[in-house]
Amino acid sequence: MSQRLTLLTEGFMHDKSESMSITSDEVNFLVYRYLQESGFSHSAFTFGIESHISQSNINGTLVPPAALISILQKGLQYVEAEISINEDGTVFDGRPIESLSLIDAVMPDVLQTRQQALRDKLAQQQAAGGMAASTSGHLSIAPKNGEATVNGEENGTHNMNNHSEPMEMDLDVAIPATVLRGHESEVFICAWNPVSDLLASGSGDSTARIWNLNENNNSNSTQLVLRHCIREGGQDVPSNKDVTSLDWNSDGTLLATGSYDGFARIWTKDGNLASTLGQHKGPIFALKWNKKGNSILSAGVDKTTIIWDAHTGEAKQQFPFHSAPALDVDWQNNSTFASCSTDMCIHVCRLGSDRPLKTFQGHTNEVNAIKWDPSGTLLASCSDDMTLKIWSMKQESCVHDLQLTFRTRKVQMLLYVREGGLLLYSYRGTGGIFEVCWNSTGDKVGASASDGSVCVLDLRK
Repeated sequence: MSQRLTLLTEGFMHDKSESMSITSDEVNFLVYRYLQESGFSHSAFTFGIESHISQSNINGTLVPPAALISILQKGLQYVEAEISINEDGTVFDGRPIESLSLIDAVMPDVLQTRQQALRDKLAQQQAAGGMAASTSGHLSIAPKNGEATVNGEENGTHNMNNHSEPMEMDLDVAIPATVLRGHESEVFICAWNPVSDLLASGSGDSTARIWNLNENNNSNSTQLVLRHCIREGGQDVPSNKDVTSLDWNSDGTLLATGSYDGFARIWTKDGNLASTLGQHKGPIFALKWNKKGNSILSAGVDKTTIIWDAHTGEAKQQFPFHSAPALDVDWQNNSTFASCSTDMCIHVCRLGSDRPLKTFQGHTNEVNAIKWDPSGTLLASCSDDMTLKIWSMKQESCVHDLQLTFRTRKVQMLLYVREGGLLLYSYRGTGGIFEVCWNSTGDKVGASASDGSVCVLDLRK
C-alpha cells in the first residue's frame, strides 16, 4: 500500500490557510529530490516507488537544487518572526536568544517558552526606560548576524557549499562546457563509448540517449533516444521507470541498460533495440559487460545477480546468495565476479558454481559499490558505514580500512581535475552532479546532472 504524505492545511498560518495550495505530490517530490541530492539513492528509490513519484505531473528539471532546504529556511524565518510579535502588535527589536532549530520550530512548548522570553525581555527594557518598541504594526525582521542577505546569498537562495572542504581554487581555470539538453528528468548515469566519442546517458524520464560528439559528425541529429517500453495491452508503452545503469561492451558496438522496470536491454550504437533480458523480479541497480563481450552481469532488488548470454539474451545462471537487494557488481575476469548488497556482505562468485567462492564480511551498513583492481587481486568496497575497505582473495579480513569522517552529498558541486595537487579545470553545474566519466582518449569529461542536463568538458580548449 502506498504511504503518501498527507498535508492538512486547515488552521495552518491562521486565516491564510484558505489561500494555500499544497499537495502531497509536491511535498513527496521535494522529499524525494532531497534524498537524491543528499546521496540517499536507495532510500530515494524506495520512497519514490511508494509515493508514485513517476505518476506526478511535476517537471523535475524546473525545480532548483536544495528546494526543500530553501523552503524550510524561509518557513523557519517566518516562525522566528511570528514569535517575536507581541499580542498588542509590537515587535521585539533584536535577537536576545539563540536562533530556532528546525525541530524547535515544530514544538509548541518551545515556541511558547521563546515567545514568553521575548515578552519578559521587552518588559524589562520598558521598565528600564529603554528604547520603546514600535507600535505601528509593521513587521521588521532583523537579518541574522547583521547580514544583509540570507545565508550569504541574495534573494534568500540557499548556499549548499557552506560545509565543503576548504580548497584553493583559481577561478581563471574555469572552462566552458557543452550542455546537452533533451532529457526530461534527472540524469543519473553517463558512460563514454570505449572507441569513439559517443556518450550514453540514462535518466528518470525512462530513456537512455546516445550523444554523438565526434568531430567528424556530419549528421543533423546529435542524439539518439532509446525509449524503454514495456508490453501492455498488445502494444509497447513507456515504462515510466528510471534508467539506473548502462555500460558499453569492449568494442563499443553495443550498449546495455538496466531499468527500474526490471528489464535489462541491449542496444546497438545506432540506437536500435537488439534484445530484452527479463528475469529479475524488480528494479535493476547495476549491470556490467565482461571484457570478452559475451556476457552481461546484473544486480537487482530481488536479492539476486544474473549472468546473461549477450548473444541469445538468455540467463546463463542466477545467483541467489544475498539476503537483501544487490546494489553493485564487478567482473574479476570473464567468468568470476563480485557483488555487494544492503545485507552488508560481499560475495565472489563464478559461473557454474552453486555457492560463493568467497564471502567478505566486515561492513556495518549497506555496501554501495565495489571495484576490482586491474590485476583482479584486490577488491575495493565503500559503504554507508563511512568506510572504504580493500579486500584480498588470500585472506578473510580486509587488507586496508579507510575511515571517512563525512558523507558525500550529491548536491550542486564543482567538477574538478587535479594534477600534482593543482587545480587544472573546473566547472560549476546548474544542478546536482550524479556521475562523471572520462572518454577513452582522456581529453573529455562527461557529467550527468539533476536538472536533466548532460555536460561535456573538452579539456583541449
